[in-house]
Amino acid sequence: MWTISEHKEWERLKLLDWVADMHGVQQSPVHHAEGDVAIHTQMVLSELVALQEYKDLDAQAQEILWAAALLHDVEKRSTTIIDDNGNITAPGHARKGAMTARQILYRDIPTPFAIREEIVGLVKYHGLPIWIFDKPDPVKALLKTSLEANTRWLYLLAKADMMGRICADKEEMLYRVEMFREFCLEHNCWGIPRHFETDLARFRYFHKEDQSPGFVPFDDTTADVIMLSGIAGSGKDYYAAKYFKDVPVISLDDMRRKQKVDRNDSKGNGRVIQEATELAKHYLRSGEKFVWNATNITAQMRGQLIDLFATYNTRICLVYIEVPYKKLIGQNKAREYSIPAPAIERMIDKLEVPKLWEAHQVNYVCA
Repeated sequence: MWTISEHKEWERLKLLDWVADMHGVQQSPVHHAEGDVAIHTQMVLSELVALQEYKDLDAQAQEILWAAALLHDVEKRSTTIIDDNGNITAPGHARKGAMTARQILYRDIPTPFAIREEIVGLVKYHGLPIWIFDKPDPVKALLKTSLEANTRWLYLLAKADMMGRICADKEEMLYRVEMFREFCLEHNCWGIPRHFETDLARFRYFHKEDQSPGFVPFDDTTADVIMLSGIAGSGKDYYAAKYFKDVPVISLDDMRRKQKVDRNDSKGNGRVIQEATELAKHYLRSGEKFVWNATNITAQMRGQLIDLFATYNTRICLVYIEVPYKKLIGQNKAREYSIPAPAIERMIDKLEVPKLWEAHQVNYVCA
């Protein structure tokens, strides 16, 4: 069974630098009168393990949720600001904390892919149960979240988060958490990902305005595009050669090498991407299946391409490829065209693993 640490005592945990950093990080005395992030995190952990719903989980689920609680405010250390009026906030700490959680559980504490990404999702959305009804489209926000995190566990994390603080509006916030649970039940995603009748129905719902989650569109897609995603050295070239040997492959790395363009040459890279895009449009217009082989490690990178491909009524399969950290470093060193180690580390820092709502089909190939 995986665990983030065999030792649950704070004195042992704070030997980890990212736990030690929680000490002294100020919080709003209005919302966190209990003190700094370290005090709050300890209180959240204590409240979590005392919940009967937590005790009813199996041992592995408990470890996942406990790890998420330990990590949920990890990046208040870098996002906390105090304005001229003395107000203390930490904007963006959940999203940045999710990225940090992924890095820790990839580099430092080797974690099975599915467990790691569940923890990442819980950290990323730990505040959603409180604020979901303030979203422009609460239903869409909920259904997307259900594809990234277990909403039942998210409810328990949010509940412990609220109980593990001292504030005047605690009862109101706990009521909001309970309303989140009812919202999940209403929309058929309590502890499970929201089910869509078809992959196309899911894709259209998250990529078009005014789509109902229950609507099943007629499948009028005319061609297939395979988009590979993964850090350099993870094995994308090997995968493309093995499974798509008879399919045209647009490889940005190959194009750079042929044109002798350095990765750090922004102008040259812009030219390569433009040429690759024009070639992709040729295949899209002709309805010919092809593979787009690039790192595609951020949602923004992928989103721009997916929007382009979808314009041509294609069916997009996103394949994410990952190997363990030590293997990645070894594979990169053994490559004919290896990438400098600092560049690999920067990619890990920026990595956003593809999620099911991004494409018609998302496959995970993880060693």
